[in-house]
Amino acid sequence: MTEVQTLLLERNGWVPNNPRLPVLIYRSAIAVEGDDPAARFEQTFGANGWPAQWRYGIYDYHHYHTEGHEVLGVAAGQARLMLGGPDGQVVDVCAGDVLLLPAGTGHCNLGSSEDFLVVGAYPPGQQADICRAAPSDAQLARIAGLAFPETDPVQGVGGAVGRYWSH
Repeated sequence: MTEVQTLLLERNGWVPNNPRLPVLIYRSAIAVEGDDPAARFEQTFGANGWPAQWRYGIYDYHHYHTEGHEVLGVAAGQARLMLGGPDGQVVDVCAGDVLLLPAGTGHCNLGSSEDFLVVGAYPPGQQADICRAAPSDAQLARIAGLAFPETDPVQGVGGAVGRYWSH
């Protein structure tokens, strides 16, 4: 099973982050091969109950989501990301890596290769709203009350979500 790095982020200015759920970083989690490597990420996420929603990159501005936990699978290229909002944690990612961002986690693309491609997915019933300002009390309550996914998007039942995201 792929080793998972954890990163617990406290509130950072206007970015709420998620003080109880860590970011999970799975290095070289999914083999990048074939003519359509993004399809492997979509298949893996879907088989584990996280239906893929999009293929794109990561926005080059700080933002977070209040309506969904987000898994990001790097299908091609490489990037330098900042997690946690301005002056947050810099994380370098490359093809095969997966990041699981709990709701509220700030993220921003600081620079990427031209071929950088990400597959994004959310648990059923969740989605990505784009938030670029301090959260309201209602948004903070939504982040805190968001349902836990039943399975890990990469490792399935018994995966890292169950180990690191306590109810």
